[in-house]
Amino acid sequence: MCLSIPAKVISIDSGTARVSVGGAEYNAALDLVDDVKEGDYILLHSGFAIQKIDEEEAMETMRLLNEIIEKEKNGR
Repeated sequence: MCLSIPAKVISIDSGTARVSVGGAEYNAALDLVDDVKEGDYILLHSGFAIQKIDEEEAMETMRLLNEIIEKEKNGR
């Protein structure tokens, strides 16, 4: 099983995007996804952008992930 997380593209330089995930920044290779621009949202997996997604989908996914984290913290 693999897990990808939504990330917002902050900047792009030579095929690599700088992305933000919950305030933390990472680099994402853009080799697998076409037409990514600053401000877009991508799914990030193991340092690669694997798909573009819209902002609404990104926000809903992050909301659900945060809900899972909170339930785990509180022992369900």
